[in-house]
Amino acid sequence: MNIIPFPARAEWPALLARPVQSTEQIEAAVAPILAQVRSGGDAALVELAKKFDKIDLESSQLQVNPDELDAAEAQLSDELKAAIRQAYQNIRLFHERQKQPVEKIETMPGVICWRKSVGIEKVGLYIPGGTAPLFSTVLMLGIPAQLAGCREVVLCTPSNHPAIYFAAKLVGVTKVFRIGGAQAIGAMAYGTESVPKVYKIFGPGNQYVTAAKMLVAKEGMAIDMPAGPSEVAVYADDSAIPAFVAADLLSQAEHGADSQVLLVSTSKKLLSSVNLTLSTQLSRLPRQEFAGKALENSKMILLDNQTDAIDLLNDYAAEHLILSIENAEEVADKIINAGSIFLGNYTPESAGDYASGTNHTLPTNGFARAYSGVSLDSFVKKITVQHITAEGLQNVGPVVEAMAEAESLEAHKRAVSLRLASLAEVNPA
Repeated sequence: MNIIPFPARAEWPALLARPVQSTEQIEAAVAPILAQVRSGGDAALVELAKKFDKIDLESSQLQVNPDELDAAEAQLSDELKAAIRQAYQNIRLFHERQKQPVEKIETMPGVICWRKSVGIEKVGLYIPGGTAPLFSTVLMLGIPAQLAGCREVVLCTPSNHPAIYFAAKLVGVTKVFRIGGAQAIGAMAYGTESVPKVYKIFGPGNQYVTAAKMLVAKEGMAIDMPAGPSEVAVYADDSAIPAFVAADLLSQAEHGADSQVLLVSTSKKLLSSVNLTLSTQLSRLPRQEFAGKALENSKMILLDNQTDAIDLLNDYAAEHLILSIENAEEVADKIINAGSIFLGNYTPESAGDYASGTNHTLPTNGFARAYSGVSLDSFVKKITVQHITAEGLQNVGPVVEAMAEAESLEAHKRAVSLRLASLAEVNPA
């Protein structure tokens, strides 16, 4: 990776740009796929599976048979099943603690307001196929859906890896379909003869999947976030261990050629040391071709001081941010744009990807400036409730009347005035 020394702030936007294709170009390729699924249903899905995934399917084979889900467990080693179950427990515990008890607030005497959480009835989960079976994402999406009480959980994936099926059964997925790419997003957004239409779609994917999610969102479909190619930013100083830093960079780079990694430091010595071990570690990776291409889009940036580093990292708004520095917790308090933060030399990003408990479905491409990662809240709706007693209406009613009159909304005022008049008749002064 090239070291970029002391760039001027005016250069930061260009340095921090993600390696993505033109949005217009991608959407132009995806829109006809969505239209084909919307009009053609299952037949379109079969045709698109053959075209893009080179799979010959009948319409009756789109859904994975429950027996196949049951059989998946026997195809996995005891070690992997134990690991998945432990990850399940950790992720479930972290997300379970996100539940909020209903709290009734009396804003004025007799005016009581509260908010309740209700699980979204039908949700769709997308699990990419690609070059790695992301069964961990099944846990990350399925567990909060399970905790939220979503009644129907549909999973689409082009992968038939038994670990994906095992995880799907563990988290209570109701239906699994052999569908990938933009066509899977279309199937869940519009519904087909086999695939139920859902109310919200979750899950990461390549730029085409992300574009499909954005396009159906324009039509009114709720989505989790624009989660595209993975990325990591590492801020390291001389207290960091170069081999650890290099390993963290490569753990993201190996996702694919469109991934991006960024290393920021105020120490030239640290950057040089990481570069040396990076080359050695890369040569030993089975996925070195993917990682090598990702590194071509990646940068090491040398800065003058920690203030500049914090400002640059907040400008970048990384999906994953690793702080391998002496005052990591202090700096973490100053980070306002990031999907998830990892502190210290012994907190690899891969722990969050799999089993520490936090969710790994996070905003990429700078969307961490406005989006949070997936959580229990992502799978529920918040419904407000209020109850006003006779005394309460006498307290708040005049406030409402004055405001409604000022907005020239006479019917709004009258809805209160009629009630106040009836109370006055029952209880004359």
